[in-house]
Amino acid sequence: MADLAPRLPDTLRVFERGWLSSNNVLFTGEAPALVDSGYLTHAPQTLALVRHALAGQPLARLLNTHLHSDHCGGNGALQAAYGCHTAIPAAEAVKVAAWDEEALSFRATGQQCARFGFDALLAPGDVLELGGMHWNVLGAPGHDPHAVLLFCPAHGILIAGDALWENGFGVIFPELEGESGFAETRATLDLIATLDARIVIPGHGRIFMDVPQAVQRAYSRLDYLAADPRRNAENAVKVLMKFLLLERQRIVVTEVAGLLAGIAVVGSALRQMALDGPDPYTTLANWAISSLIRARAARIDGDFLVDA
Repeated sequence: MADLAPRLPDTLRVFERGWLSSNNVLFTGEAPALVDSGYLTHAPQTLALVRHALAGQPLARLLNTHLHSDHCGGNGALQAAYGCHTAIPAAEAVKVAAWDEEALSFRATGQQCARFGFDALLAPGDVLELGGMHWNVLGAPGHDPHAVLLFCPAHGILIAGDALWENGFGVIFPELEGESGFAETRATLDLIATLDARIVIPGHGRIFMDVPQAVQRAYSRLDYLAADPRRNAENAVKVLMKFLLLERQRIVVTEVAGLLAGIAVVGSALRQMALDGPDPYTTLANWAISSLIRARAARIDGDFLVDA
């Protein structure tokens, strides 16, 4: 069954975007809706995908599973184009209303997001109608404390955001700041395991159907990270460095240390990694560059570190 292509309802389409932008989930019908809008620099592409799919019909609604920049960076462009009714996780309302970029993590992660507003809040226990189907809103803390899942019991479809991928989940950011995140990630995986989910639409990567195996892989990954929190910190640095490369495509090698030093979350990770040396950010930059090259996620081209 895991090798079969997932069959989605006719009113549901998924734009698989890669890693700089999250996947976008489009519901068609009388009131078209989009779940997650990708990263700011991809906003024109997001808008083009939506316009083409809707063929002149306006986008009525926009929803976010969580407010990391790769999931909400296109909100502003979509709101400007369509004036779409927008719903965000309830706990983020005050931050968005004040546009507190520090509290919203954009500044802390060194990422961009154009300002946007909201019209409604998503809270666990809510039931939404999207694409002619009913979707339960479920809390999904861990990767992000305020993230939500959308689950359609009738079709067994889970829109998982970064709470569950085919092979893992998103960086557990709270742990970098000394807050609890491993326990919350486990609780979210426990919740997913109780659902009769037969198809998962992840925030990144392809749609998949072998949900029990994905959950087990996620548990194993969580056990590995929780056994030594430095592993979560190392993973965060590699992910943030790769994100910078995806955004810029090439970075002067000698500028990497300075870029990392300007990202607050990296500073938190550095403290957990306890790297030695008189210039810890240079040590960290050398480590991050070597790690990405070993993983074939980057390469050196003259004076530049280049995305691969």
